Amino acid sequence: MPHAPSDLLSRRHASIRTAMAGAELDALVVFALPNITWLTNFVGSAAIVVVSPDRVLFITDSRYVTAVSDMAGTAHECPGLDLVVVDGSYDPTLASVVAGRGFGRLGFEAAHLTVSRFQWLEQTLAAAASAPELVPVGTLVESARSVKDAYEIALFRTAGAMLSEVTLAVLAGVPRAGMTEREVAFAIDALIRHTGFEKPAFETIVASGPNAALPHARPSNRKLGEGDLVVLDFGGVYDSYCVDLTRTVVVGSASARARDVHDTVRKAHDQAVESVAPGVSRFAIDAAARDVLAAAGMGAAFGHGTGHGLGIDIHEEPRIAKRGPNVDTSREAVTPGMVFTIEPGAYFPGWGGVRIEDDVLVTESGVEMLTQAPTELITV
Repeated sequence: MPHAPSDLLSRRHASIRTAMAGAELDALVVFALPNITWLTNFVGSAAIVVVSPDRVLFITDSRYVTAVSDMAGTAHECPGLDLVVVDGSYDPTLASVVAGRGFGRLGFEAAHLTVSRFQWLEQTLAAAASAPELVPVGTLVESARSVKDAYEIALFRTAGAMLSEVTLAVLAGVPRAGMTEREVAFAIDALIRHTGFEKPAFETIVASGPNAALPHARPSNRKLGEGDLVVLDFGGVYDSYCVDLTRTVVVGSASARARDVHDTVRKAHDQAVESVAPGVSRFAIDAAARDVLAAAGMGAAFGHGTGHGLGIDIHEEPRIAKRGPNVDTSREAVTPGMVFTIEPGAYFPGWGGVRIEDDVLVTESGVEMLTQAPTELITV
């Protein structure tokens, strides 16, 4: 489980309470488990947290009472935590907790509460003597999480070095002609765990030949053959935080086209990394990669965003994406402490594709590479 020190949790609580005050909220109900982990160090499968101006009301069931209680008095206990054990089921317990505390405006994470649960909660609280007004809230906690603190940055540096070690081992001989994509994925997953990660951060992607044209292909029983480009996309979870990396290799001799596509994607990757600095627009970082591919006539072959934030979730804010009419343009500039991927690609249906991905940290003066591994086209 994560062990953020108590004083750091206090600062996280303060940042959320400042945001709550700006939204004129008396309290905030947090349903998303990654947000609960960030606020309290809890990593179980079920809990609800109510953040009030001076307390953290922690609702969980009997399975986790001991785990939460054991944090008390340690260097990583959650400050201001009041443990509430579920009586029966979660939602009635939540209703009983918030009904009698005089909250006027009660925020809730709209993206993490179903319509049916909201309707039940609204109807139940309406019968209370002083019913709070339920106020839907967007990514209030997620936005705070997008800027990593010193504890998180230290974790990322360690996890990035570990994933780099995995990558070097993979490139040294894991994928071989005749192996199936699934066999390669199993071998990579074993290296991830052997290196010290808790688990893979997502289902490892091994996509060879025509399958490499599918950005999120699932490993199949297809065997790696001569001339195949093979996209290897994998990551690990370290102390609850995710890191992510992609390399593309070739089996045997690379065709001229394969070398050209790989070289262009590599240039796009490098150009995007070089563009990262405090105050730079996340759309400009995306454009730095996209413009390289477009100039080479491969613009249409790059359909996804250039990067995504990393943290307790594998996909977090900020989104390094193309500016468009339906894209949220708030919080446009990247700031020191943000951690995200740079992963341009080019995909050609029926032929194959290339993606190169690294993890970066925005620093006060520019950018720090968290993952370090060769990006040239390696023959296996």
